[in-house]
Amino acid sequence: MAFRGEDEQTEDYLFKIVLIGDSAVGKSNLLARFARDEFYPNSKSTIGVEFQTQKMDINGKEVKAQIWDTAGQERFRAVTSAYYRGAVGALLVYDISRRQTFDSVGRWLNELHTHSDMNVVTILVGNKSDLKDAREVTVAEAKALAEAQGLFFMETSALDSSNVVAAFRTVVEEIYGILSRKVMASQELKKQDPIWIGNGKTVVLQGDGNQETDAAPRKAWCCSA
Repeated sequence: MAFRGEDEQTEDYLFKIVLIGDSAVGKSNLLARFARDEFYPNSKSTIGVEFQTQKMDINGKEVKAQIWDTAGQERFRAVTSAYYRGAVGALLVYDISRRQTFDSVGRWLNELHTHSDMNVVTILVGNKSDLKDAREVTVAEAKALAEAQGLFFMETSALDSSNVVAAFRTVVEEIYGILSRKVMASQELKKQDPIWIGNGKTVVLQGDGNQETDAAPRKAWCCSA
């Protein structure tokens, strides 16, 4: 995840975010609603990985969210695992009308942590909130799970657009907030130690480090609900 100069491209920041969760929970429609304000009632399961980009204004900075839609079917899991690399945010989606998709949340968290970083900014998303009469997962138990795992939580409906933008924006704003705090800390470090020189363009967000480098960025985020 890099900071870009104005001469290089228009956006100030580029964040990679992954959509994960069981097949048919509505990940692709959440992305379609967010990126293009579209909904496909007869959409087919994603094969492999697809991605869309969406620009957002966060505190006067232009942020491009590069959102990857990963296949939820088991036979594509090995193919998609590499695409977790570099992710700084995740939407973990389940279907409120299918309890088994909620029961899979722990497995998806384990996969996310295995292939990326334990502290990727993550929001638990209960999709299809329009299916109130078919609900199998209560808001209370989803909130309890999110709190226990240190996740944000929100219910959405790709069908009627409820909370779709808010869910994506929550993740992007949290990532941006962490980045801003790291940049401020690195500036303080330079003031305190004039010998320290950080002239790279990539901002590395490590757990306790406050350093800029030209090397490939490593991920470490601190995320709480």
